[in-house]
Amino acid sequence: MKKIGLLFHPKVAATRKKAGELEKFLKTQGVQVWLCSAWEKERACELLPGTDILLTVGGDGTILRAVQSIIPGKTPIVGINLGKLGFMTELDADEAIKQLPRLLAGEGWTDERAMLQAELESNGEKQVFHALNDVVVARGEVVRLIRVKATIDGQPLTTYKADALIAATATGSTGYALAARGPILHPQSKDFLLVPVAPHLSLSHPLVLNENTEVKLRPDTYHAAVLSIDGHLNLPLSSHDTVRVKRSPHVTRFLRLRPRASFYRTLEDKLRGKQGEQGRKS
Repeated sequence: MKKIGLLFHPKVAATRKKAGELEKFLKTQGVQVWLCSAWEKERACELLPGTDILLTVGGDGTILRAVQSIIPGKTPIVGINLGKLGFMTELDADEAIKQLPRLLAGEGWTDERAMLQAELESNGEKQVFHALNDVVVARGEVVRLIRVKATIDGQPLTTYKADALIAATATGSTGYALAARGPILHPQSKDFLLVPVAPHLSLSHPLVLNENTEVKLRPDTYHAAVLSIDGHLNLPLSSHDTVRVKRSPHVTRFLRLRPRASFYRTLEDKLRGKQGEQGRKS
């Protein structure tokens, strides 16, 4: 490894401190290191070329921002957890320096995760976004349900009446979609979910959709609606705007040190609120 990037959560002092510790250690190993806030996407994109690994210091939200800096590149991510759950992170903060030599020696395996592509068509203009976790059409500030007309592969499905409608990847199936009673997909699955949030007198069951499916969502509401990409990019939606969701041509790559078969054990620990090395061993 010749060049490693460090992205940290700028609003949590502990992440900046830990990133500094990691930077010092890596430099003692002869590695070129750059350091940047995960909120500074443009600067991160400028620093990224030639980077062998991107270390994120924070939680899953920091990883989601890192992904936006990498697309359409292929730099693998190693998440260092200083967040609450860290479903996507690989190392706990107190074990990171101990484990880094293994990464520098080329150990580990690549975990590829499918992403979603969302194409927003509004007022004759199109914008394209890519999400690792989820694409959400939701109500705005007014606390009233919205109506969302859903079409699957050109065939009308239903008009959802709900607080929100979530299209989630396998990675996102342990996030907002899980809170809305959606199923958990194996992380390597390329299928995705369609999950309503607080549906009212409309289709309430979550759907598991084939990886080749295209979903068209069209809000039909007098009130404000929002399109959310991975929870941190949020755009206003007007009635009859169209959001087309399908599998993205891009993937996110994680570099893992844990055994390939550790997903379900780790999942159980996370869902039970266990944290750190002690929680994984108990």
